[in-house]
Amino acid sequence: MPSNPWRLALICITLLLAACTHAPPRNPMAQWVPSPNHSARKPMLIVLHYTEQQSVAHSLRTLRTGNSDGPVSAHYLIGEQGELYQLVADERRAWHAGGGSWGTISDVNSASIGIEIDNDGQEPFTEAQIAMLLRLLGDLCTRHGIPRTNVIGHADMAPSRKIDPGRLFPWQRLAEAGFGRWPAADRGPTPPGFDPMLALRLLGYPLDDPAAAIRAFHLHYRGIDTTTLDEEDAGILHALVVGLR
Repeated sequence: MPSNPWRLALICITLLLAACTHAPPRNPMAQWVPSPNHSARKPMLIVLHYTEQQSVAHSLRTLRTGNSDGPVSAHYLIGEQGELYQLVADERRAWHAGGGSWGTISDVNSASIGIEIDNDGQEPFTEAQIAMLLRLLGDLCTRHGIPRTNVIGHADMAPSRKIDPGRLFPWQRLAEAGFGRWPAADRGPTPPGFDPMLALRLLGYPLDDPAAAIRAFHLHYRGIDTTTLDEEDAGILHALVVGLR
C-alpha cells in the first residue's frame, strides 16, 4: 500500500520537533565543540581563567578529555583572535573551578559559568579577547539574570591554589563596562577601626589562608603579587565594601 504523503510529512515534523526538544541549548555566538565533562545546575556567578597552555587546540583537547588529574572542562574558551568556543551548555555543570568558595557559595562549579581565555599568564590579553569577553558577559548576565558584579577570577575563589587570570588581566576595564567590582576613584578616607580582613570576607574571599586571600586581592585590584596589606589596600577595601550597600 502506498504511503500517505501527508502522514509521512507529519511523522517527519514530529521527529524533528522531538530532536529539537532534547538538543542541548547552544549559544549562537560560539562554535559548538561539546565536552562530555558536565552535569546540571543553575548559574549565579561567572569565573574567569587563563589557560596557561600552548594553544587553543591544546586547551580544547584538555577541556574535552580525561587528564592525569581527572577530567576538566569549562563552558567557554576565548582564543587569541577573539574566536569563541562553547564546550558545555550554560545550564550544565562544568568542572572548571575545583575546590574553593566565594561568599556563601561553597560548590562553585554548581553555581558558576567558567570562561577560559587563551593566555600563558605572562603576556597581556589581546584587544580581540577582551572585546569578545565583554560581549559574552553581557549576553550571559542578561539571559541568566546573573548580577553583573558576580564576575570573579579563579584566584579570587581559590586563592591558595590559583593565580589566574593573573596580574595582567584588565579588571578595571571590565568594571568600567559594568562587570565585577572596582573602587570609586574619589573614595574618602578610611575610618578609624576599619578591619581590612573583615572587608575581604564581606567581598567573598575565603580566609582559610589569609596570606593567599591578600595575594589574590592584590592580583585583582593592584596587579601586584604580595601578601601584606597597607594603607592603599585599606582604602580600596573600604571603597569596595561601601559599594556593597
